[in-house]
Amino acid sequence: MTAVTRVGRVERTTKETSVLVEINLDGTGRVDVSTGVGFFDHMLDQLGRHGLFDLTVKTDGDLHIDTHHTIEDTSLALGAAFRQALGDKRGIVRFANASVPLDESLAQVTVDLSGRPYLVHTEPEGMAPMIGTYDTTMTRHILESFVAQAQIALHVHVPYGRNAHHIVECQFKALARALRYAAEIDPRQTGIPSTKGAL
Repeated sequence: MTAVTRVGRVERTTKETSVLVEINLDGTGRVDVSTGVGFFDHMLDQLGRHGLFDLTVKTDGDLHIDTHHTIEDTSLALGAAFRQALGDKRGIVRFANASVPLDESLAQVTVDLSGRPYLVHTEPEGMAPMIGTYDTTMTRHILESFVAQAQIALHVHVPYGRNAHHIVECQFKALARALRYAAEIDPRQTGIPSTKGAL
């Protein structure tokens, strides 16, 4: 257990969406998510449960247009809340990776809680374009939006997979595990894990 409560809370309201995100990095995987986009809710549930983050997400968006603004703004708020929860990053592990299979698909995720946003993302071409109301091209945009606000370096690679649901879901599960491991407190690390003294 950490002495500091590592919780982030972000409210974001525009003419397109109203978003509330709360995250506790030292939780138990308790999730309460509602965005109006069923598959996206399922992915956020994976993120909280496999990251052992307590995660609340409430988004009311302009779904009468499409799902883009709802997914994008939620991802931006989630990244900002994650960054807020990390605080000054004193004592964290910082770097982590995770590989997660889901039947025929495999996701490999590596993360550096660096303070510098950068995304590398590859996944198989020719995926089904939609999973319910979820546009599968949004997966990269979710990660881009999250990374921009969380200010982390994130590499996500899916070397193979066939089923679109599996390809996307294993990415979120691997992301959850990598973020969990990187954000954990290292009992041997008394300061900020950087030669610069800041992250």
